[in-house]
Amino acid sequence: MLRAVELAARGLTTTLPNPVVGCVLLDASGEPVGEGWHERPGGPHAEIVALAVAGERARGSTAIVSLE
Repeated sequence: MLRAVELAARGLTTTLPNPVVGCVLLDASGEPVGEGWHERPGGPHAEIVALAVAGERARGSTAIVSLE
């Protein structure tokens, strides 16, 4: 979760009026396979960015997202 929060912080000055959000995808062994953050209003959500980064490695992964 700490990494997701760190990623979210990258959007502190660019996402208003949207919330800052970070996402980390973990494989079955807990290793990160993708990550992303919401960069700007109208841009892709953090989860979409993380999925794009992970590609096929996203299959069966767990998403850790900093938004409730």
